[in-house]
Amino acid sequence: MKIGLTYDLRSWYLDRGYSMEDTAEFDKQDTIDAIDAAIKTMGFETELIGNCFQLIDALAAGRKWDMVFNIAEGLYGDGRESVIPAILDQYRIPYVFSGPVIMGISLNKYLTRLIVAAAGVPVSPGILIISPGDIGKCNLQYPLFIKPVSEGTGKGITEKSLVHNDKELRKMAEYLLSHYQQPALVEEYLPGREFTVGIAGSGDEAVAIGGMEIECRDNLPYSVEVKENYQAFCKYKPMGEFSDECRDVALKAWKAIGAVDAGRIDLKTDRHGRICFIEANPLAGLHPVHSDLPILSNMAGIKYQELIERIIGSALKRHQLE
Repeated sequence: MKIGLTYDLRSWYLDRGYSMEDTAEFDKQDTIDAIDAAIKTMGFETELIGNCFQLIDALAAGRKWDMVFNIAEGLYGDGRESVIPAILDQYRIPYVFSGPVIMGISLNKYLTRLIVAAAGVPVSPGILIISPGDIGKCNLQYPLFIKPVSEGTGKGITEKSLVHNDKELRKMAEYLLSHYQQPALVEEYLPGREFTVGIAGSGDEAVAIGGMEIECRDNLPYSVEVKENYQAFCKYKPMGEFSDECRDVALKAWKAIGAVDAGRIDLKTDRHGRICFIEANPLAGLHPVHSDLPILSNMAGIKYQELIERIIGSALKRHQLE
């Protein structure tokens, strides 16, 4: 079996003039190499395809694969994570991880909230600010937390994301609307402990494979800068007494959005100690050392090779390629 790899290589975009912020979600070569090596260890032939532009060129040239391992984040728009899955669907090429609808919904944190809340998963009260005129309609209880509705890897999150009054809210909302050219999600701030839970599998066969608590120094928000330098700013540790509740909430959210193969669900406790959903990550980072999913998997005794094998095993079973 031949497995192609699709991904957004950060250096490819930097070489073409894109900024560090533009490429914050993209992967470095060592991530691609690690995934490629793990798949080869399973006995599969691999081909490094690259991003959506390179995939289109490859398809036009008639290249084929039995399955594609897709970790491409995409570049523009709120459907950017859906681009490669949608292309592969049209060519009827099986692939790893969720399809275009799930990717699009999960990238939009407001839509994801609606779905998981309807399934009975606790969420913090929140609203969507689409234009400056919506700012005055906010009747939530301060402090609030504001972030772009469709960004990942902590993009758009800073210490100023935690707002304490109308003036701070307006300033941050106007900045986010202007800078990111997308709506802003405002939620009542969750002051408690923060967790992320790894999920492997699909549907009724999905299981919570592990999780960890994230403690940021000086109560810093889990921003892109903090994530990229987590060893200096964060402490990761097992979930402890919240393990069962975190796993239950994460699995319920995962099944509600219909995500497949593997990913993460981020959670935080409210002022009453209740575990609340923050966001879903059906396209979680897979750097063997620095990404949350491999880190928490390793804490649970699941080494990187086994994690990749679980992901591919789930996809093979879904596509009936076993």
